[in-house]
Amino acid sequence: MVETEASIFNAASSVFRRFGAELTLQTWQKVVGGRLNGFDWYDQLEQDLGRPVDRDTLRAEVQQQHHAVANTLPAQPGVIEYIDEAGARGLKLGVASSSSRWWVTGHLERLDLMQHFDAVMTSDDVTHTKPEPDLYHAALAALDVAPTNAFAIEDSPNGVTAAQAAGLFCVAVPNEVTSGMPLEHADLRLESLADLPLAELIARFEARG
Repeated sequence: MVETEASIFNAASSVFRRFGAELTLQTWQKVVGGRLNGFDWYDQLEQDLGRPVDRDTLRAEVQQQHHAVANTLPAQPGVIEYIDEAGARGLKLGVASSSSRWWVTGHLERLDLMQHFDAVMTSDDVTHTKPEPDLYHAALAALDVAPTNAFAIEDSPNGVTAAQAAGLFCVAVPNEVTSGMPLEHADLRLESLADLPLAELIARFEARG
């Protein structure tokens, strides 16, 4: 709903550049939309430099830069229209995010969207985040909706994998960071939700084979 991936990547990569190192997008993409799999960009920085760094100071710097940008970002194109149309149709809405609860609810509240969601599931609610399906299982249970009667909108390969593992039809809408990542396994790919009205997406979902 909000494209915060670029701001954290840009903040972390700026730290690398200051040390004369490089955090590539390919390296960063290992962690997008799901678990870290043991990857820590501070480990990577120390490995590149061949010496330790003050992690606490750098972590605080990255978070400050990231939050300063992310907290000004609007909803992605088409999101508000989808939410409004879903409400008019009486559809249930849920969030299944690998981010922490405070981060997710903070953005929903900042954008005055919290009241539109019937369930919000985050990394605080499950043992395993994406690409495991736990978040989607939890969201479906909270919504009391069968996976065959729901679809997911995701922006990363990990997210698409998680949604499909839970039995959902999944629409991929990549962001600036994930646009070059493999999303062929999605049931449908859109460059923006603004490209396809919700009514047409629902019609495609209902007509799926």
